[in-house]
Amino acid sequence: MEKLKVMVVDDEPGIRSGVSRILNNFTVSYPFMDTDIGFDLIEVGTGEEAIEKVKSEHIDIVLLDNKLPGILGTEVLEYINKNNPEILVMMITSYASLELAVKATNNGAYDFIPKPFTPQELKSSLENVSKHLFLRGMTRKMNKEGKEIRFQFLSVLSHELKAPLNAIEGYLRIMQDKENGDDIASYDQMIDRSLQRIKGMRNLIMDLLDLTKINFERKTEKFQNLNLGEIAQLSIEAMNPYAIQKDVKISLSDEENIVLKADPGDIEIIFNNLISNGVKYNKDGGTVDVKLIKTDNKVNIIVKDTGIGLSKEESDKLFHEFFRVKSEQTRHITGSGLGLSIVKRIADLYMGEIKVDSTPGVGSSFTVILPM
Repeated sequence: MEKLKVMVVDDEPGIRSGVSRILNNFTVSYPFMDTDIGFDLIEVGTGEEAIEKVKSEHIDIVLLDNKLPGILGTEVLEYINKNNPEILVMMITSYASLELAVKATNNGAYDFIPKPFTPQELKSSLENVSKHLFLRGMTRKMNKEGKEIRFQFLSVLSHELKAPLNAIEGYLRIMQDKENGDDIASYDQMIDRSLQRIKGMRNLIMDLLDLTKINFERKTEKFQNLNLGEIAQLSIEAMNPYAIQKDVKISLSDEENIVLKADPGDIEIIFNNLISNGVKYNKDGGTVDVKLIKTDNKVNIIVKDTGIGLSKEESDKLFHEFFRVKSEQTRHITGSGLGLSIVKRIADLYMGEIKVDSTPGVGSSFTVILPM
């Protein structure tokens, strides 16, 4: 049995021991898993202790109360996001602190559990986060293993389509019980957050489907002579409605009318991801310039934007699965964190590469280089 290490951070001994009792013999099992998942519990009473544990031990999940003696739970969340972003944090909060819980999820918490919570509500939340960790692990295995993992991935996706969205269910129950009163306007934030979760789930599904389209063992039966400018133009037209809303102008330069022999699905994924990111992470009134250049028997696909830009540390992690830039500027932007890792995978399969040159506050330039 696989074990996930869960740290419960709460200054109330009764809450800590209650969570430990509930999860002590609890296991998560799904048809697509080779083994069940259990939990090893660590209990701490302060934020300072929690940070020390994170520094010294491997932690998978943190159940984090905000009202702690000393530093607050939000400060612990900030530390984890900065130093151990692989850890998934679930805030424990009262209904009265719902606004804080929503803010915490916007600032990097995976989810929240309103208290008082029932054993079943806690188990349901742990099932959800365990499934996410399993899914993330499978993505990494795909770098080493081939079709077998990909088909297993499809099984997970199939299950995800049927599974309830735990966060949305929590919001709906709060609304059903009219915790904030009878005025529908008082639930606007919850409704907006639910719609964001649905949009994020849809994006994740589309990215996972893109992964299944990639030939991990490169075959050439689908290769065609492709006019790159035509494919780029189709991607631009697909993004134009969103670009117009943000007053972002997209331009295309293809002076040589370049033709490349490749799988059209792969090339569409490259353009769709790069142009989409160029618009999403841009400033209102900004630009996205797409250039196609042929040099030394290679094709350079360049997408340059005037967006928020990236730090050196963020650029180094950008092509990792599930990595997303977390900042005040990106908190309202949905995404799965898979898009650029998919683009890199495609470039690698064509014996090519992808580069990024970025300056915070100025913009980013992505270059995909593919051999002719």
